[in-house]
Amino acid sequence: MEILGLSTSPSSGGAYALILSEVEGSRRLPIIIGSYEAQAIALELENIKPPRPMTHDLLKNMLLSFDTQVKQVIVNELSEGTFYAQIIYEKDGNLIELDARPSDAIALAVRFGASIFVEGSVLREAGISADPEPDTLEEALGVVNEEVGKKELSKLEQLELDLKTAIETENYEKAAKIRDSIQKLKG
Repeated sequence: MEILGLSTSPSSGGAYALILSEVEGSRRLPIIIGSYEAQAIALELENIKPPRPMTHDLLKNMLLSFDTQVKQVIVNELSEGTFYAQIIYEKDGNLIELDARPSDAIALAVRFGASIFVEGSVLREAGISADPEPDTLEEALGVVNEEVGKKELSKLEQLELDLKTAIETENYEKAAKIRDSIQKLKG
């Protein structure tokens, strides 16, 4: 995965959506993170160095002082709406796993240039497809009401259209909420 960007909205209460995108695919994964973590990731992505080390810079410096390298980060679980991650680091030739919040793990990954992965099960459950959409609403839904010539949309179909619109307008926070509603409907 790669970091596609960070998104916020006035209704988010200061939270941000960190958007991960498949390197060789079309799915995106929005993860809601705090403003501090968003700032830590954004500063590193923009190569902005504050005059004093921020927390994640301090962690990187400590790891380096112990001759340790972060090798990769894996978002490995989604449970009750909460994402979990593992930081994989190398110490004396041994790979060690450390539990972490995805936001902190990714903030370290960008500082070390480490790879970011998402378990397939997490991506299937919470990922949002950014595939090109069909040309017509009829193709998208696969149903045509021939008698009336209009679409009668179920709640699920309407949510799927809303999700498409949210993705197209890059409103990933809204897309994540709609995705959760769709998953609840599908049960």
